[in-house]
Amino acid sequence: MGCCSVTQRHVGITEVGPDEMELLEISSPGVWGLSEMPFPSPPLSELKQDTHSSVTLVSTEGPSSQAILWGRSRQELHQLVYSKPISSWEGQSAPAYGEIVWSSVVYLHNHHTQEMTKRYLVLFSFHLLILAIDDRKQAFIYEGILPLSGTSAQALPPDSKMKDAFEINGSMVEARIFICDKSTDRAVWLENIEERRKRALSLQLSPSHSALSYLVPCDKTWKKEELKRYLLQAPIWQWEGTPIQHLGPMGYLSLVHVVNAQWQEPQERLLLLFPEDLLLLSLDSRRIQVKYEGRLPRKTIKALERSALPGRLQFELTGEFMMPLLVSCHSEEDYKTLTFQLQQPEQNSVLDQAPPPLIPKKRRS
Repeated sequence: MGCCSVTQRHVGITEVGPDEMELLEISSPGVWGLSEMPFPSPPLSELKQDTHSSVTLVSTEGPSSQAILWGRSRQELHQLVYSKPISSWEGQSAPAYGEIVWSSVVYLHNHHTQEMTKRYLVLFSFHLLILAIDDRKQAFIYEGILPLSGTSAQALPPDSKMKDAFEINGSMVEARIFICDKSTDRAVWLENIEERRKRALSLQLSPSHSALSYLVPCDKTWKKEELKRYLLQAPIWQWEGTPIQHLGPMGYLSLVHVVNAQWQEPQERLLLLFPEDLLLLSLDSRRIQVKYEGRLPRKTIKALERSALPGRLQFELTGEFMMPLLVSCHSEEDYKTLTFQLQQPEQNSVLDQAPPPLIPKKRRS
């Protein structure tokens, strides 16, 4: 989701990942980019630069040819993630997330069943990919990808029953507990995740690196589709309730202005239609951050048309547990789609009325 146009060094990768922006910050001769480092990549704190701008790489593992899974090295597994189709994959392709920083086999702890199942974690520059493992087919199964800027990782306390485990949680994701083979593996994961999380947050706060500044206003179809993908991955301030990824497929998205009895000026909002909910989000003044404003069950609200005049496309959004909102759309397409999707059938419709009495047929003489 990066906005930089620097070409990636990884063979066969044509899309640009956000980690390329950090490569621009490293200009000293002799310093390697992430794509040039031998696998496995060491923690960032173990990259020490001397007075001659050289780099000492301290690895916590053996050589890159060491078998990690299915007799394959970590580097070979990275190539597999990049190049081979992954079952149940969703969203943009793996190369679009940039370079792989670290990966390893871990065990996912199920809180309800207390079972532990094998997983392969893949850390990109700003995302964490979770893959289930099919040993019979020697293939991966997609289970989700988490934005690091919206998550945090912490080691479980020493008195925990699970040794060498760490937990990943966040306001928009369900907490997951992963167990490593040894304490050094857990230390590598915690250090890299924290370092990348800080970088992701710092880049998100920079207007020049914000995808929102390019996608809003979403006045074109391709912008709306890209914005949908962005909102499913980016952190949303003050999020509450069910994660956005669990609300179902996003049907429609529109940037509107809303007014109610308490606001003196129209407020800009993003309206997102899900199968059972209408989600309201706001943007900050620089349009680099998204904030949660509320979620309305669609079965409790309805849209009433107020004006279909050009330049004044307005409808009223009403419901039992909300103040009426006057919604102004920017395009006729948004107006027609939203009013059609949010209209509810009238209670006293013709179908609810008693049928007319039957007229007996005339007898032939």
